[in-house]
Amino acid sequence: MKNILVLCTGNSCRSQMAHGYLNVMAKDKANIYSAGIETHGLNPGAVLIMNDDGINITGHTSNHVDEYLDIDFDFILTVCDHANENCPFIPSKNATRIHHNFFDPSKVEGTAEEKYKAFLKARNEIKDYCEAFVQTHFN
Repeated sequence: MKNILVLCTGNSCRSQMAHGYLNVMAKDKANIYSAGIETHGLNPGAVLIMNDDGINITGHTSNHVDEYLDIDFDFILTVCDHANENCPFIPSKNATRIHHNFFDPSKVEGTAEEKYKAFLKARNEIKDYCEAFVQTHFN
Protein backbone atom coordinates (compact mmCIF):
# COMPACT_ATOMS: atom_id res chain seq x y z
CA MET A 1 0.00 0.00 0.00
CA LYS A 2 1.24 3.44 -0.95
CA ASN A 3 0.75 6.44 1.33
CA ILE A 4 -0.45 9.60 -0.37
CA LEU A 5 -0.70 13.04 1.26
CA VAL A 6 -2.78 15.72 -0.44
CA LEU A 7 -1.73 19.12 0.87
CA CYS A 8 -3.46 22.49 0.57
CA THR A 9 -3.53 25.69 2.58
CA GLY A 10 -6.55 25.07 4.79
CA ASN A 11 -7.48 21.44 4.09
CA SER A 12 -11.06 22.53 3.53
CA CYS A 13 -11.80 22.36 -0.17
CA ARG A 14 -9.43 21.31 -2.97
CA SER A 15 -7.42 18.83 -0.90
CA GLN A 16 -10.65 17.37 0.49
CA MET A 17 -12.06 16.84 -3.01
CA ALA A 18 -8.83 15.17 -4.16
CA HIS A 19 -8.85 13.04 -1.00
CA GLY A 20 -12.39 11.89 -1.81
CA TYR A 21 -11.58 11.00 -5.41
CA LEU A 22 -8.31 9.24 -4.58
CA ASN A 23 -10.08 7.18 -1.90
CA VAL A 24 -12.42 5.87 -4.59
CA MET A 25 -9.99 5.63 -7.51
CA ALA A 26 -6.95 4.16 -5.73
CA LYS A 27 -9.14 1.91 -3.53
CA ASP A 28 -7.05 -0.87 -2.02
CA LYS A 29 -3.78 0.39 -3.53
CA ALA A 30 -3.21 3.42 -1.32
CA ASN A 31 -3.88 5.07 2.02
CA ILE A 32 -5.02 8.63 1.38
CA TYR A 33 -4.43 11.48 3.80
CA SER A 34 -5.14 15.17 3.39
CA ALA A 35 -3.84 18.06 5.41
CA GLY A 36 -3.24 21.77 5.37
CA ILE A 37 -0.55 24.11 6.53
CA GLU A 38 -3.54 25.60 8.40
CA THR A 39 -6.94 24.08 9.23
CA HIS A 40 -10.16 25.76 8.10
CA GLY A 41 -12.75 22.98 8.51
CA LEU A 42 -14.68 21.36 5.68
CA ASN A 43 -16.06 23.78 3.11
CA PRO A 44 -19.82 23.18 2.64
CA GLY A 45 -19.51 23.88 -1.09
CA ALA A 46 -16.94 21.10 -1.43
CA VAL A 47 -19.17 18.69 0.48
CA LEU A 48 -22.15 19.55 -1.74
CA ILE A 49 -20.33 19.28 -5.07
CA MET A 50 -18.74 15.94 -4.12
CA ASN A 51 -22.16 14.60 -3.04
CA ASP A 52 -23.43 15.55 -6.49
CA ASP A 53 -20.85 13.12 -7.92
CA GLY A 54 -21.75 10.37 -5.43
CA ILE A 55 -18.82 10.85 -3.05
CA ASN A 56 -19.53 11.62 0.58
CA ILE A 57 -16.73 13.54 2.30
CA THR A 58 -18.71 14.58 5.38
CA GLY A 59 -16.63 12.19 7.51
CA HIS A 60 -13.39 13.96 6.56
CA THR A 61 -11.70 16.24 9.04
CA SER A 62 -9.52 19.27 8.46
CA ASN A 63 -6.07 18.20 9.62
CA HIS A 64 -2.77 20.01 10.08
CA VAL A 65 0.22 18.54 8.24
CA ASP A 66 2.10 18.17 11.54
CA GLU A 67 -0.34 15.39 12.51
CA TYR A 68 1.25 13.14 9.89
CA LEU A 69 4.97 13.60 10.54
CA ASP A 70 5.36 9.92 11.51
CA ILE A 71 3.98 8.60 8.21
CA ASP A 72 6.39 7.76 5.41
CA PHE A 73 4.62 9.07 2.30
CA ASP A 74 5.22 7.77 -1.20
CA PHE A 75 3.57 10.81 -2.80
CA ILE A 76 2.97 14.33 -1.55
CA LEU A 77 0.55 16.17 -3.81
CA THR A 78 0.26 19.92 -3.30
CA VAL A 79 -2.91 21.31 -4.84
CA CYS A 80 -2.39 25.05 -4.39
CA ASP A 81 0.55 27.38 -4.91
CA HIS A 82 0.42 28.76 -1.37
CA ALA A 83 0.83 25.31 0.20
CA ASN A 84 3.56 24.42 -2.29
CA GLU A 85 5.51 27.59 -1.52
CA ASN A 86 5.01 27.41 2.26
CA CYS A 87 5.06 23.65 2.83
CA PRO A 88 7.02 22.70 5.90
CA PHE A 89 9.59 19.94 5.75
CA ILE A 90 7.85 16.55 5.72
CA PRO A 91 10.30 13.80 6.71
CA SER A 92 9.37 11.11 4.18
CA LYS A 93 12.37 9.21 2.87
CA ASN A 94 11.41 8.69 -0.74
CA ALA A 95 8.33 10.83 -1.29
CA THR A 96 7.69 11.98 -4.82
CA ARG A 97 6.41 15.54 -4.63
CA ILE A 98 3.97 16.61 -7.32
CA HIS A 99 2.43 20.08 -7.58
CA HIS A 100 -0.63 21.27 -9.45
CA ASN A 101 -2.35 24.55 -8.62
CA PHE A 102 -6.12 24.15 -8.88
CA PHE A 103 -8.64 26.94 -9.22
CA ASP A 104 -9.92 27.96 -5.75
CA PRO A 105 -13.73 28.00 -5.75
CA SER A 106 -13.89 29.20 -2.14
CA LYS A 107 -12.69 32.64 -3.27
CA VAL A 108 -15.59 33.16 -5.70
CA GLU A 109 -18.20 35.68 -4.65
CA GLY A 110 -21.58 36.04 -6.29
CA THR A 111 -24.89 34.26 -6.53
CA ALA A 112 -25.47 30.73 -5.31
CA GLU A 113 -25.42 29.59 -8.95
CA GLU A 114 -22.09 31.33 -9.63
CA LYS A 115 -20.57 29.74 -6.53
CA TYR A 116 -21.94 26.32 -7.51
CA LYS A 117 -20.41 26.64 -10.99
CA ALA A 118 -17.06 27.57 -9.43
CA PHE A 119 -17.09 24.44 -7.25
CA LEU A 120 -18.15 22.34 -10.24
CA LYS A 121 -15.23 23.69 -12.30
CA ALA A 122 -12.73 22.94 -9.53
CA ARG A 123 -14.22 19.52 -8.84
CA ASN A 124 -14.02 18.50 -12.49
CA GLU A 125 -10.39 19.67 -12.76
CA ILE A 126 -9.50 17.71 -9.62
CA LYS A 127 -11.39 14.61 -10.76
CA ASP A 128 -9.56 14.57 -14.12
CA TYR A 129 -6.22 15.09 -12.35
CA CYS A 130 -6.87 12.25 -9.89
CA GLU A 131 -7.87 9.87 -12.70
CA ALA A 132 -4.64 10.64 -14.57
CA PHE A 133 -2.58 10.31 -11.36
CA VAL A 134 -4.02 6.90 -10.55
CA GLN A 135 -3.61 5.67 -14.13
CA THR A 136 0.02 6.81 -14.18
CA HIS A 137 1.07 5.53 -10.77
CA PHE A 138 -1.16 2.54 -10.08
CA ASN A 139 -1.88 0.78 -13.38
